[in-house]
This record gives sequence, structure tokens and C-alpha cells, in this order.
Amino acid sequence: MASFDKADIEKLIDGVLPWPATQDMLKSSKDEDRFDKYVEIMQARVDFEDPILLPLTPMLFIVNDNGSRVVKCRCGQCFGDYRVNWKLSALIYVRDDEEKMEQVYVGREMPDPGWIQLREYICAGCGAQLEVEAVPRGCPPDFEFLPDLDTFYRDWLGRPLPDTCEFKDATLDQINEWAK
Repeated sequence: MASFDKADIEKLIDGVLPWPATQDMLKSSKDEDRFDKYVEIMQARVDFEDPILLPLTPMLFIVNDNGSRVVKCRCGQCFGDYRVNWKLSALIYVRDDEEKMEQVYVGREMPDPGWIQLREYICAGCGAQLEVEAVPRGCPPDFEFLPDLDTFYRDWLGRPLPDTCEFKDATLDQINEWAK
């Protein structure tokens, strides 16, 4: 099994690892501590102390915030329970007319704004654009990834988390709370 040092993993994350070394890393079996090295690198790059449980993107992380599993931006902005679609707590800029779409698309590349919306999800803490989705009008925000953290840590990493959390999509529960 190959073993890659933390510096090479950091170069891979930053997109500066030479292509032959990148290919070697991609083709090799994963070293057993690669996840831990990755999390350690990302932990050093964030503006909060809460331990990262799982990176979602280079900007979003599931963290342990005083016993609660929440999504946080790199800047520390909290988006709430990781089982609720974080996009519901983000600022959203919607491009839904020709004028706004022309800022992104040129000519025939532009989708029909009568059918499609571009939604840009923005962090209220740092103003970073976290995600963009092109969806039909009226479509709910896409919930791309809901990991089963307990199974991942217990069965894949071999070290269960100290607490357990029901694995379920809690997005509708949150929306029902808002409706009350």
C-alpha cells in the first residue's frame, strides 16, 4: 500500500501536485491514514476550533460543535444540523430573468429563464459563493450529500464516534417547524 506524506496531499488539494504524482496518488490504494491527513490539513485552514468530522467541500464541513453535528463554512458561519439541507440557511441570489442570466451565459448558451433558475448560495459570514445550481423553476434546493457519519466512523474508519445521531434527512422537519 502506498503512503503519501501530508505535503503531497496538501499540494493535491491546492491543485499544484505535478500530474505524474497526481496520477500515482489516484491509481494507488488509499493509505490508511489519508482521511486523517486530509482532515488535519483542512482543520488548519478553517477559522474555528470545532473538530471537523467530515469535509463536504473545500468550504463546507460537518463539525462537532459542543456535541452537535453541524455544517460550518470555512469562516465559522454555522448552517445548522448537518441532516438539514444547509442551503436553507444560506443567502440565495436567484438569476431568473434574461438580464441576470446574460451576466453568466452568452447568446445561445443561455437557458430559457422561463424554465430554468440559477441559484447562487452565499455564506452570510464571509460572502463566499458556496454552490450554484441550475434547476427548473419551483424545484426545491438540491440536497447533494447526507452522509451516515456513525456508519462511516464505525465501519470504515474503525473508530466509532462517542455519540450517535439518528441518520435521517431532517430538512422537512425544519420546514415544518418554520411553518408553525
